[in-house]
Amino acid sequence: MSGGALPRVLVVRLDSFGDVLVAGPAVRAVAAGASHVTMLCGPQGAPAAGLLPGIDQVRVWAAPWVTETARPIDDTLLGEFRALVTEVQPDEAVVLTSFHQSPLPVALLLRLAGVRRVSGASVDHPGSLLDVRLRPGEDLPEDVPEPERALRIAEAAGFRLPPGDDGRLGVRQDADLLPEIAALDRYVVVHPGASVPARSWPEDHHRALVAAYAERGTPVVVTGSPGEAALTASVAGDTGIDLGGRTSPAELAAVLAGAEVVVVGNTGPAHLAAAVGVPIVSLFSPVVPAVKWAPYAPLVELLGDQSAACRLSRARECPVPGHPCLSTVRVEDVLTAHERLLDRASRMAGRSLRGAPDGAA
Repeated sequence: MSGGALPRVLVVRLDSFGDVLVAGPAVRAVAAGASHVTMLCGPQGAPAAGLLPGIDQVRVWAAPWVTETARPIDDTLLGEFRALVTEVQPDEAVVLTSFHQSPLPVALLLRLAGVRRVSGASVDHPGSLLDVRLRPGEDLPEDVPEPERALRIAEAAGFRLPPGDDGRLGVRQDADLLPEIAALDRYVVVHPGASVPARSWPEDHHRALVAAYAERGTPVVVTGSPGEAALTASVAGDTGIDLGGRTSPAELAAVLAGAEVVVVGNTGPAHLAAAVGVPIVSLFSPVVPAVKWAPYAPLVELLGDQSAACRLSRARECPVPGHPCLSTVRVEDVLTAHERLLDRASRMAGRSLRGAPDGAA
């Protein structure tokens, strides 16, 4: 990189769909100060990277320390990583991690591949692996939302959001709404799936919610991945519109953006709903902290017992019989939260109009 030229930057986020989405503000900050941005993701996160503004190129690499992509550590893996970095030719790398992850494994590989400047947040002393290091619990607060954590790492590396960027989640919205959904005057989205059982509201609760909306005359669209098709069909029943396995990430973003309210657990589509600005009823299990992982949006109603015995356990299977943190949330609680969201949205819109210049409303 010649003096004064903007750098080519590799932004690394190696885990899931939602993890990549919450990195969006940090990516935009890097893009504002870079000549080229490559996002390096794991297989689960790459579809989300394709939705983020500011990325010139997405590369996929399965890290052996990410549980879902476990693989042997050998010369083949090292050669694969080195070849990827040689092709991308970054001047520097910004490694984004959650509070329970270390940037050091990938920082070591980046050093071996010849990357001259590496930034990240590490509890452990990084030696010569990081040029820019934030210390969680010291110069990086522990209890901040994940999008803010990622943005602070980018800022420490020297990248700031451009003027006018509010730092909220955001995605490109360029997919057409499915015709059967576009024909609806209004609808609610119910997304019953979650990445692990400990974060799931019970299936029968979801089914009862769809039926309750039908009784109120509110159309319900049920969304889910191809692997959740049986679940979405069961939840949709005879009254909901079942889109399980029928939407690309961009199409799902369009469906979520058109909803009156989205009802969703702590899973990737919750962050996608936040990114398109829709009101969210968040069915949130406290196995991970809501302060970090609740949808990062202004219109969110958080349901679920955040002081339950499973709190902060990071359990994949609920450790408490009966899954009380979420099973005690009633259909009526969701419907009431829905009404609160509509009221809040109305009041926010009123404040916005009152603050608009003459003629802007």
